[in-house]
Amino acid sequence: MERLNEKLIVLTSIFIFAIVASNITASKLVNLGPFVVPIAVLCYPITFSITDIVTEVYGKKVAQKIVWSGFFVSVVLVLYSKIVTVYPPASLFEQNEAFVKVFSSTPRIVLASMIAYVLSQTHDVWAFHLWKRITEGRYLWMRNNFSTIVSQFIDTCVFITIAFFNVVPGNVLLRMIFSQYVVKFIIALIDTPFVYLGVKLVSGKWIVRETV
Repeated sequence: MERLNEKLIVLTSIFIFAIVASNITASKLVNLGPFVVPIAVLCYPITFSITDIVTEVYGKKVAQKIVWSGFFVSVVLVLYSKIVTVYPPASLFEQNEAFVKVFSSTPRIVLASMIAYVLSQTHDVWAFHLWKRITEGRYLWMRNNFSTIVSQFIDTCVFITIAFFNVVPGNVLLRMIFSQYVVKFIIALIDTPFVYLGVKLVSGKWIVRETV
C-alpha cells in the first residue's frame, strides 16, 4: 500500500507539472505540420493520460481529487503571476517588460482555460469510469481513447470559443478549433501504449479489472 501511495504522489506531481507548464507556455504559437497551435498542446494531453491511469488503478474519486487539485494550483498560479508582474523590479533587472509579457494573461483567456479544464477533465474521469463498467474492466485501450478523444474535443471547443469568439472571424475560429483538435486527436491515439505502461508500472498489471 505504501509503494502504491508513493506512485500516486509521483503521478500527481507529473499532473501538476503538466498543468503549470501548459498554463505558462500557452501563449506561444508554433507550427506543427500545416497547423499553428499553442506549444502547450504537447504538454497538456499528459494530464488526460495521468487521470486515465489514476482512474484505472485508484478509482474515480481519487482521480477527481487530482483534477480539483490541478484547478486549485491553476488559480494560485494566476494570482501569483499577477503579484510578480505588478511588483516593482530591481533597478538592475532589465528584462522586466519581457517577463511581464510572458506571465500576463488576459482575464478572458484565463477564464476560458479554467472552464475548459474543469469540463473536459471532469468528463474524462466520468467517461473512463463509465466505459470501464460497460466493458467490465476489459479493453483499456477503448476507455482510454473514448474518454480522452471526447474530452479533448470538449476542451478545444470550450477554450477557443470563449477565448476568441467575436475576437476573430467565425471561419478563423472554426479553423483554430479544427487545427488544435486534429493535433490533440493524434496525441490521444499515440498515448495509449504509455497508459498501458503506466498502469503496469503502478499496479503490476496491464489492466485493473476491478471497478473502484
